[in-house]
Amino acid sequence: MKMRRVALLWLATGSPVVLPVLAEAQALTDSEDSSGSVASTATAPPDLTYTRPTEKTKILNYLFDAYGPYPAAGAAFAAGISQAHDTPPEWKQGARGYSKRFGSDFGIAAISTTTRYGLAEAFREDTLYYRCECRGVLPRLRHAVISTLTARRGQDGHRAFSFPALVAPYAGSMTAVYAWYPGRYSGKDALRMGNYTMLGYVGGNVALEFLYRGPQSLLHRMQLNNGRGASNPGVNP
Repeated sequence: MKMRRVALLWLATGSPVVLPVLAEAQALTDSEDSSGSVASTATAPPDLTYTRPTEKTKILNYLFDAYGPYPAAGAAFAAGISQAHDTPPEWKQGARGYSKRFGSDFGIAAISTTTRYGLAEAFREDTLYYRCECRGVLPRLRHAVISTLTARRGQDGHRAFSFPALVAPYAGSMTAVYAWYPGRYSGKDALRMGNYTMLGYVGGNVALEFLYRGPQSLLHRMQLNNGRGASNPGVNP
């Protein structure tokens, strides 16, 4: 039952992102194959200069990621699933039960995001998402997934494993289990819930990688991708 719930969650959040992209990528691949290799060699190499985000940029991104419309929408969606499955049953049904579940999920997301940004500041890491300089669906999808557990470091922005990215999803669920969840919940439940949060991070990165369509797009206007982060010249248009 738990695995089926995870699958449904992934299909609900991931399918609208991945399926249209796969179709578009297939069309692009066919076009590139017909044009030959000459066009690819004529393309100028991208400018991959890395620019670290300012403190103001990081604060604005933190506020958006922790308390903006996306965590609120995610909490509302997750609360609806928990309400449908009556989890936890001690919170019962009705508006009061839903409000408890919504508040719990929103709190978990806020604590997780605060942990990630706070630890990243201590480790001097750049937590913002940068779209892949590569081409093709699979390389970009792999980049989005790997970026869930990596971050930029140093003035050159080299990518490295991120301890804050690993710990953050479980900080919120651990806090919830030991602070406001019913007493029968344990650390094992917190780890399971943290896994769901990590899946949510993966889905968010996939959306940032594939749904951005330039400065006039809806995602840019809602401060997603590098519209909500540091400048990153040379990425895919």
